[in-house]
Amino acid sequence: MVPRPGRSNFGTGPAGMITQDRLESILTSLPRLTIGLVGDLFLDRYLQIDPVHELSIETGLEAYQVSNVRNSPGALGTVLNNLAAFGVGLLVPVTVIGDDGHGYDLLKEIRKLPVDPSQIICSPRRLTPTYTKPMKPDGGGVPRELNRIDVRTRQALSEEETKLLCQRFEKVFHTSDGMIVLDQIVAPEQGVVNVLVRSLLCDLAEQHPEKLIFVDSRANLSKFQRGTLKGNLTEIAGRVDHDENPVSAATSAAAALCRKTGRPTFCTLGDRGILVARPGEEPTLVAGVRVAGPLDIVGAGDAATSGIVTSLLAGADELEAATMGNLVASITVQQLGTTGTATPDQVHRRWMETVRQG
Repeated sequence: MVPRPGRSNFGTGPAGMITQDRLESILTSLPRLTIGLVGDLFLDRYLQIDPVHELSIETGLEAYQVSNVRNSPGALGTVLNNLAAFGVGLLVPVTVIGDDGHGYDLLKEIRKLPVDPSQIICSPRRLTPTYTKPMKPDGGGVPRELNRIDVRTRQALSEEETKLLCQRFEKVFHTSDGMIVLDQIVAPEQGVVNVLVRSLLCDLAEQHPEKLIFVDSRANLSKFQRGTLKGNLTEIAGRVDHDENPVSAATSAAAALCRKTGRPTFCTLGDRGILVARPGEEPTLVAGVRVAGPLDIVGAGDAATSGIVTSLLAGADELEAATMGNLVASITVQQLGTTGTATPDQVHRRWMETVRQG
């Protein structure tokens, strides 16, 4: 590993940052972990459309014929799915959904996971955020997603909802090993992680600096004053010009966030790997894991989060955690047409494969 003065450390191998003993120690500790989560919980609803041509008598338009409906937790639920598949013992989400049919279907799926749903608030004033994804086969029989149909309440939480949410956030914070904060909704103050939740997060982080608070935000990372921050290149550095080196752009931006929070910052860079900025040190790029064949990157960031957070809670350092994030993501991107997950056995095999590749 050769340092580049004033920038970052390049060339860190994809599996070389974690030993087999450390890997196995992390994987065996997972069932003992309790992880709290705060953020926007969605329902992903997939509609399988059969290639049957039928016209509506009323409109004369083609009426799509749905033969199967598949529901899955999305947004914060994607992180829940990843952590559950990875073997975490207990997950405790804190969020607000609607008291409606979509919410019923979402809770039905949540209860299949190692989840305590008692801190999920069901509000009659809100719609359960739902992405409905019609999947219709193309000429070759491959399912393709048509226009997505989105359902959610496009207004801020009420004062009462926010107060209750913060009370539950604080309760789960004190009873969990660490917290994940997922700020999914881009529109200002329309999601669960609003200004009061960010303020509470900051207070808790200052009062309990030993506790991991891991923050992933699509549009608001700069608004978080405390916590371990994580984002992709755009979320960390904003728009990057075509002629600008993406690693260099991520390095300076991640280092700035790290200085502000006093905590590590992680920046996912696709197949390049994960850049880690740590207080008082030059940022380090932990190289990605090479994988072949067609890839589906949907959910790769959430997969990386599951690997990073569980590793940190198991006692790994930040570079080891980034290595685990790369390993997990390399498995999920090979699962096409779905938001993939990775099991401990799959991660162990991928580590072995990567070590043999050198």
